[in-house]
Amino acid sequence: MDGSDELWSLIEPLLPEPPPKQVEGRPRVPDRQALCGILFVLHTGIQWEYLPQEFGFGSGITCWRRLAAWNEAGVWDQLHQLLLNTLRSKNQLDWSRTAIDSSHVQAARRGPKAGPARSTAHDRAANTTSSPTAKGSRSRCR
Repeated sequence: MDGSDELWSLIEPLLPEPPPKQVEGRPRVPDRQALCGILFVLHTGIQWEYLPQEFGFGSGITCWRRLAAWNEAGVWDQLHQLLLNTLRSKNQLDWSRTAIDSSHVQAARRGPKAGPARSTAHDRAANTTSSPTAKGSRSRCR
């Protein structure tokens, strides 16, 4: 078994069952081919609509929809955790190549010397564009 087969054996069980086909048409692109299309687009940076049909990945929109469905099903988070666990168990995590992304890490709370966090709730101006009373309405319809 090569590396791609080994990786696929980890990914395949995480994928949700495809929904039943609603209409007749083309056969469903196999998940493995769609995954290859997704990885190709993400690796090369090309736009989804320019995914070459000759590669057999299905259309770009098919791969994009599969990516969205798998994301919604939590496949990527599960796969990330599975790969981390696998690498950790083999002592193959290289922590010198890690980085912290602020979009994934909660910011530290302010310390006691920094003073209280500024609240903007009391600083907001009153809403002057609408009024709960008819008198405040600008509409002539009543």
